[in-house]
Amino acid sequence: METTISPVGPLLRTWRERRHFSQLDLSIEAGVSSRHLSFVETGRAKPSRSMVLQLAATLDVPKREQNQLLVAAGFAPAYAERPLEDPEMGVFRAGLDRLLAAYEPFPCLVVDRGWNMVMANAGVTPLLEGVAPHLLDAPNALRLSLHPEGLAPRILNLAEWRAHVLGRLAREVATSGSDGLRALYDELLDYPGGLDPTVDDRGVAVTVVIDSPAGQLSFLSTVTTFGTALDLTAAELSIEAFLPADDQTAKALQC
Repeated sequence: METTISPVGPLLRTWRERRHFSQLDLSIEAGVSSRHLSFVETGRAKPSRSMVLQLAATLDVPKREQNQLLVAAGFAPAYAERPLEDPEMGVFRAGLDRLLAAYEPFPCLVVDRGWNMVMANAGVTPLLEGVAPHLLDAPNALRLSLHPEGLAPRILNLAEWRAHVLGRLAREVATSGSDGLRALYDELLDYPGGLDPTVDDRGVAVTVVIDSPAGQLSFLSTVTTFGTALDLTAAELSIEAFLPADDQTAKALQC
């Protein structure tokens, strides 16, 4: 008798190990039999669609990778992916437009999960003055920030900012398992500028300090995601806003 091996098993095991769950821990958290989970991971048992989704939810697997798990188990994907220009995304896109406008004159941009810029408000334009044209062809927010032909020469606390950005990106790589993010991390790590992970315990948050024609500008960065989005495009977008970290910056941008 031939045994059909389900390819979803090794994928689930990889996610379980990435999240540092034992089989017993995962079975308890997900409410499934540890024996059955073991059979699923080794390919001796085929999980139901609901079990794949339950295990994926327990392991906090991103929606795109949940689709991959479902396809590997022989099921249809759970989440659709529409381009932002799709008419069905009109309400969502209009909401992004309103949000970007609300942040002006402070810089705010929308990025996908690879940190590629999708939209930006007018407050971003002055920051990009002097950036090499090739970096603007398909702009990536992190590459623009740390590339030696990007903003990096004007960031006065570059080593500190690099440590913050690379540390955040490293956590995203570990959480998502994305090869694209890993390649971006390796690229950014090779850029010059040093790393200063020192944290000022008297400060409130890490700021980025930029030299500009309007003077020294200091920003706090905030990142917002759409936690209730079901479409992959919407679920993977983030809004990064740069808010003034001092009165001098606020006044300079409001002039």
